[in-house]
Amino acid sequence: MGTPSPRAVLVLAAALAGLLAPRAAYGQPNFIVILADDVGWGDLGANWAETKETPHLDELAAEGTRFVDFHSAASTCSPSRASLLTGRLGARNGVTHNFAVTSVGGLPLNETTLAEVLQEAGYSTGAIGKWHLGHHGHHHPSFRGFDYYFGIPYSHDMGCTDTPGYNLPPCPPCPRHGAAARIARKDCYTEVALPLFENITIVQQPVNLSSLAARYAEEAARFIRRASDSGRPFFLYLALAHMHVPLGVPSPPPASGRGIYGAALSEMDALVGWIKRVADSHGKGNTLLWFAGDNGPWAQKCELAGCLGPFVGAWQRQRGGSSAKQTTWEGGHRVPALVYWPGRIPAKRTSHALLSTLDIFPTLVALAGVALPPNRRFDGLDVSPVLFGWSDVGHKVLLHPNSGAAGKDGEIETLRLAQYKAFYTTGGAMACDGSIGPAEHHQPPLIFNLDRDIQEQEPLDLASREYQAVLPAISRAYAQALEDIATDNVSVADYSKDPAATPCCNAQHVACRCQAPGSHAAVLDRRTERRATRLCL
Repeated sequence: MGTPSPRAVLVLAAALAGLLAPRAAYGQPNFIVILADDVGWGDLGANWAETKETPHLDELAAEGTRFVDFHSAASTCSPSRASLLTGRLGARNGVTHNFAVTSVGGLPLNETTLAEVLQEAGYSTGAIGKWHLGHHGHHHPSFRGFDYYFGIPYSHDMGCTDTPGYNLPPCPPCPRHGAAARIARKDCYTEVALPLFENITIVQQPVNLSSLAARYAEEAARFIRRASDSGRPFFLYLALAHMHVPLGVPSPPPASGRGIYGAALSEMDALVGWIKRVADSHGKGNTLLWFAGDNGPWAQKCELAGCLGPFVGAWQRQRGGSSAKQTTWEGGHRVPALVYWPGRIPAKRTSHALLSTLDIFPTLVALAGVALPPNRRFDGLDVSPVLFGWSDVGHKVLLHPNSGAAGKDGEIETLRLAQYKAFYTTGGAMACDGSIGPAEHHQPPLIFNLDRDIQEQEPLDLASREYQAVLPAISRAYAQALEDIATDNVSVADYSKDPAATPCCNAQHVACRCQAPGSHAAVLDRRTERRATRLCL
C-alpha cells in the first residue's frame, strides 16, 4: 500500500481528534432518555403534517436531529425496555414477553443495565416512570443501577385507581368496601390498586392518574437539579405513561381536534418541553436528550390509539388484524425518535440511517468514555457518528423479534437488510374491530422493498429478478444472525408468578389501599412504610 504522506497523516489525526472531541473536550456529558409508551410514528407533527398537538417535540426536532428509520427493539413493553437498557435483544437477555403484577422474576440479574455501567463510571442515575422489568426483590430498579426511582413498576393499566381515566373498554374505579362492591370487567384489574413507588417504598396506592404527569415532571426536574448541584454527570431514564391507556386528561374531554387522544398527546408534548427547558437551564450544551417510542400504537384501543403515519402494513390489514403494536410490521416497531444536544448534534437535520433503541446503550456508554460489559455480544451499535452528522449509515441488518401477534415470543422471524424486509412469519394483533390476523409461515420468506412500498402492501414476486437477487443475501444474514445468538452468552428470565409478589402497601385494606377509604393523604405513615418495604421486596 505504500507509506502515507505527511498530509494524509495530518488529515487522519484531525479526523481522530474530531471523533474524540465530544467527550474529551467537554467531559462526561449528561444523558436524558425519554421513552414514550405506545406512541405512533405519525404522532409527531415533525413526522406527519396532520398532527398539530406536538409543538415542543417539533421544536426539539428543529433544534436537533430527527430519525425517520428508527425502530424499537421489540413491539411490546417489557422486551422493548429490556433491550434498551441492555443493548441486547430478548433472544439474548431473556426478556421475550411482558412481566405480570405477580411476577417473581424480571430482567435477569446477570444482565448489566446501562444504569449500572454509568453508575460505575461516576454518574448519578435516576429512573422515573414505568419500569416493567420486574419489581420483586432485586429486580426492582433500585437494585439495577438507579440511585433514585419514582414511578409505577409496570403499565398503569395493571391495577385499579380512583381516577380510571379513558380506556376501551372502560374500567371501574377501585373497590372501597369489600368484595360486594367489586365489579369484574374483562381486561380490567379490579383486585389490587396501582402502586406508586419512591425507591423501594410505596408512597401511594392507588395512584392518582390525574396528577401523575405533573408528578413525573416535578420529580424529573428535581433529579436534574440535584444531580447538577452535585457536580456529577447524570443519567435520567424517564419512561412516560403517555400514550398508553388509560389516558388521563381533564374532564370533560375536548370537543375538537383528536379528542381525548389529542389532549393526552398535548400533555405529553408539554411535559417533554418542560424537561428540555429544565435541562437547558442546568448546563445547556452538556446534556444529550434522546426521545423515542417503546413500540407502535395499540390499535385495539381504537380512537385512544396513536397514528401510524404511512406505515399501515397493508398486506396484513387486507387479511385481518392490526399491523401495529405486538406485530413485526413497520407500524409495530418503527417509532418517532429525536436527539438534541445543542452545539454538538446538528440542528434541522433528518437522518435516514437504520437505527434502533438497541443503539442507545452502546452509544451513551461510548460517549461517557467507558467500556461495554465483557463476555456478551450486543445487537446495538455505537451510532455517535450518525448523531454528530459525520455519517448516515446505521445497521445493515436489523432483527425484529416476535412480540405477541404471531410465532413464539422473542424468536426472530422478521429481519431488515438495507431496504428489504423479510418475513418468515406474519400475523396481525387484535384490531379495533376485534379481528385478529392468523399466523402464517413463509418459506421462502415474503420480501418487501420498503424504498418503493413503505405501506408493506405488495411483496416481491418470487419469480422476479429482484427477489432472486436479494434472497441469497437475506438467507445468509438470517442464518448468521441465528448462529450468533445461539453461540452467545444467553440469559433466561424467570417468568414464574406468585401472588405474594404483588406490590401491596396494606393487605388489610380493600385493594391494598395505603389508607382507609376516604383518606386523601398521599404519603404513608412510618408504620405502613415499613410494612410496604417488607411486602414489596
